[in-house]
Amino acid sequence: MSQNYTGSNPLITTEPYKELPANRYVESVSDSRQLDESEKNGGIQPFLNDEIAPTLSVADAIAQMLENLGVNYAFGVAGGAMASLWGALSNSSIEVLNFRHEAGAAFAATEAYFANNRPAVVFTTAGPGITNALTGLFAARGEGAKVILLSACTSAPQRGRWAIQETSTYTLPSGGIFTPGALFNYAITIESAAQLPQIFRKLALAMAQPGGFVAHLSIPTAVQTSLVEDISLPQLDVTPFPMTASKEAIAKSVELLSSSPFAIWVGFGARDAAEEILELAEKTGAAVMCSPRGKGIFPEDHPQFVGVTGLGGHASVLTYMEEQPPLRTLVLGTRLGEPTSFWSSALVPKGGFVHVDIDPEVPGVAYPHVETFGVRSDIKAFVKELLQQLPDASYSTIPLPRPEHKAIEPASDVDYPVRPEVLMAAIQKIVVEGSDAVVMAECGNSFTWSTHLLQFAEANRYRVSTGVGAMGHAVTGVLGAALASKSKAVGIVGDGAMLMNNEISTAVKYKIPAIWIVLNDARYNMCHQGMKILGLKGADATLPPTNFAMIARGMGAEAIVVVRESDIEAALEQAIASTVPFLIDVVIDADRPAPSGGRNKSLAAQGIKSSAAKNAVKQVSFPMV
Repeated sequence: MSQNYTGSNPLITTEPYKELPANRYVESVSDSRQLDESEKNGGIQPFLNDEIAPTLSVADAIAQMLENLGVNYAFGVAGGAMASLWGALSNSSIEVLNFRHEAGAAFAATEAYFANNRPAVVFTTAGPGITNALTGLFAARGEGAKVILLSACTSAPQRGRWAIQETSTYTLPSGGIFTPGALFNYAITIESAAQLPQIFRKLALAMAQPGGFVAHLSIPTAVQTSLVEDISLPQLDVTPFPMTASKEAIAKSVELLSSSPFAIWVGFGARDAAEEILELAEKTGAAVMCSPRGKGIFPEDHPQFVGVTGLGGHASVLTYMEEQPPLRTLVLGTRLGEPTSFWSSALVPKGGFVHVDIDPEVPGVAYPHVETFGVRSDIKAFVKELLQQLPDASYSTIPLPRPEHKAIEPASDVDYPVRPEVLMAAIQKIVVEGSDAVVMAECGNSFTWSTHLLQFAEANRYRVSTGVGAMGHAVTGVLGAALASKSKAVGIVGDGAMLMNNEISTAVKYKIPAIWIVLNDARYNMCHQGMKILGLKGADATLPPTNFAMIARGMGAEAIVVVRESDIEAALEQAIASTVPFLIDVVIDADRPAPSGGRNKSLAAQGIKSSAAKNAVKQVSFPMV
């Protein structure tokens, strides 16, 4: 995945005793109990103090294993088939949160990982528990999170006999769910306690590697209660290490980037290199643009920032590429997929790309016909090396284009309904600038309004999903973000997503300070507006009007309805000050066109016409947000 890993997992800390559970970790090999090479067994050391008692169950051993991997939180929905595992997790140091739907639990686990850089667990029962979670796990893989799914499955003697919620090859495909593939980096069914040491070793190594990792451990009901006899779980004493580029790759990059002015294109994978990227930009005078997920990594108020690319992006980027085109662009930690680039040729510099990513398959994929020098490296390590070798460059005397921000017209006397741009201005003032809350935007028009109008000056404050773009990601993920960051988290969401999958009840149960700002327009409005732009008629994207504040209050949260622009700031201040889950139901102007100009130009470039009468409209998909 296009991201770097510099997390705080205690498994890979250079300070082996800091914040570690007592008697869980072996001491460093540099201490007074050094082992010889044969005892180290290639770096895998058995527990020396607390060997697992013979009466320990597999479920208890797995919970202990997850504690040792640095897991803080487990999100899921319980069931009879995994009762033993559920009990073991509940009696461990891991905080267990029982959600209302498995997909929401997986979205929350994904966002918890990004909030604290620790692997998170999703737990489900058999059958529908697993299949319900798959969408959220698909998002975890696409976003580059570290998430471990624990699921129950039917025990061997009962398979093929129509057990309740039977989960076996008789009822579900094995490939892709119970085996590694496109969904899971690692997947295995645990049939014996003897498998645990090797499973733990694989997970420990994976958690220490840069990038995302999604695993699935399926544990038959009977195996969960079986005893672990005479088995010691291994422990890896691994220190963090960056994936660095070769000297030849650095030298070639310096040669390509020092010959003439270049631009920097920042993606989500560069989020841990914000300081270095700022220094590089100011050292070289390079213009900087970012993907939607990369907002805030480079300060958006900086004079060298020319805008966001892709969905919800800024026309100022195209203006820069037309008026002051760089010879090359240094791409840092983005896959340049459709949500980031629309694959537009207007974003391709004459000399092509120097594309840096930890995934060797990323460079050159989005633009296969463009000259690309690919570098496999941790972004932070690469930029640090580049700073040492690139010569300083003088700034251009021509000011760079800046993201466009139209002045908001004065409100009418009616002051109703709320214009989305007015709502975003209030969120910018009260939430972005007035608090330290993490801000998440749901897919759809919530994504485009937020990405286009909100400005961030620091990394890890803004989250959107562009890999999968599932409705319900931000609505439920906001719980994981608030919980793991131990602060407020705000979800800017649409009414369609709020109706599809929300976890207000869960937030109330665990007193999680999540805030939902619902753009209530009684439509799937990206679809509605998109169909209108494409000239396609007859499709219905409307929803019955819903009072979300009433629903939220009925679940025990605080809530308020906002119908007038003059009431927005007060409502946001009330939400930020609240210590409980809070929902703001904003009745917005459904006919205000969302800032999707870049997407429309992309469709036009692909031959999409707006006149259905002339039979010129091709079948297209809506944006992958």
